[in-house]
Amino acid sequence: MSSRLIINDVTLRDGMHAVAHQYSLEQMQAIARKLDEAGIPIIEVTHGDGLSGSSFNYGFPAHSDLEYIRAVKEVVMQAKVAALLLPGIGTIEEMKEAHKAGVDTIRVATHCTEANIAAQHIETARDMGFDTVGFLMMAHMIPTPQLLEQAKLIESYGAQCVYITDSAGALLMDETRERVRAFKNELGCEVGFHNHNNLGLGVANTVIAVEEGADRVDASLAGMGAGAGNCPLEVLVAVLQRMEIETEVELYPLIDGADQIVRPLQQRPVQTDGNALMLGYAGVYSSFLLHTERASKRFGVDSRDVLIELGRRKMVGGQEDMIVDVALDLLKQETSAEAD
Repeated sequence: MSSRLIINDVTLRDGMHAVAHQYSLEQMQAIARKLDEAGIPIIEVTHGDGLSGSSFNYGFPAHSDLEYIRAVKEVVMQAKVAALLLPGIGTIEEMKEAHKAGVDTIRVATHCTEANIAAQHIETARDMGFDTVGFLMMAHMIPTPQLLEQAKLIESYGAQCVYITDSAGALLMDETRERVRAFKNELGCEVGFHNHNNLGLGVANTVIAVEEGADRVDASLAGMGAGAGNCPLEVLVAVLQRMEIETEVELYPLIDGADQIVRPLQQRPVQTDGNALMLGYAGVYSSFLLHTERASKRFGVDSRDVLIELGRRKMVGGQEDMIVDVALDLLKQETSAEAD
C-alpha cells in the first residue's frame, strides 16, 4: 500500500459528460470550493474530452477551457489544478496556454495501445515543469503484460505517474488487482487508477488499487461522470477512513458538495441503470452513453443492442460518429427481418 495516497477529483472534468459540458462558471467555483475545503489535493478542470474537446463530435461547452481553469484557480486556496489532454484533440500550444492559466498537473491520455503518440506531449510537459501524468485509457482491452509495455513507454517519455484507466468500467476486481500489482512491481514512477462505476465496482476496484499500492486514485462527487459515473468520492473517502487509510481529506464537505450542489445538477441520474450497466458489460467507452441514447431514440433501435455491437466492434474514444452507423445498421437489419 502506498504511504502517500493522492486523490485526484474529476467532478469538473469527467463530470462534464453528465451535464453535456454545460457547467456554469459559478457552479464550477462552488464545487471547487467544497473540494478545496475538504482538502482534495488535485482538482481536474477541462471539457470532458480534455483541452480543446469542444466540437460537434464531443459537444460544445458553456465556456472555454481557459475560462473554467481561471475560474477554479481563483477560488482554491490549496488544491492544485489539473487538465486532461488527448493528443490529436488538444495540442502542445493549448497545453502551454493552460499552464499560463494556472494548471499544475497535465494528464496526457491515449488509447491503451497508443502510448507512442504521447511522447512529444509528455516530454514537453516535463520541460515546462508540469506534474506530468500518462493516462492509458480502455485498459480492459488488452492483457496486463501488453498494458505494462505501454506503461513503460509512457514512463520512458518522462511521466511521473502512469494511470490504469478503466474508461468502460469493465474491469473485474481480480483484473484490477493484477494490473496495479504489475505496474507497481515493474515501474519506477507512481501508479494511478481511474475507473467508472458501470458494473457497480467503482469503489471496490479503487480500494483494491489502493491496497495494491496505487499512489493516485480518481473519484468524483456523487460519482459525477460519464456512463454510470466515476468512483463516488465521498463514498471512497468514507470507506478509506473506515479502513484507517489516511487521506488527509475531510468527509463532511464532500457529502455536502455531493448532496447540495452536484446531484441537483444531474439532468440524467448518474447511476448504474440498464444502459450504464451495458457499457461495462460490453466494454464500451463511458462517454458513449448519452450519444447512444440519443441515437436509440432517433432511429428507434434498442440502445442495449447498439452498445453490444459497439463493444463487438471494439470502438474506442474518438469514434463517437460510429454510434449512428451502428444504429442505422441495426435499423436496416430489423427492417429487412420484418420484410422477410
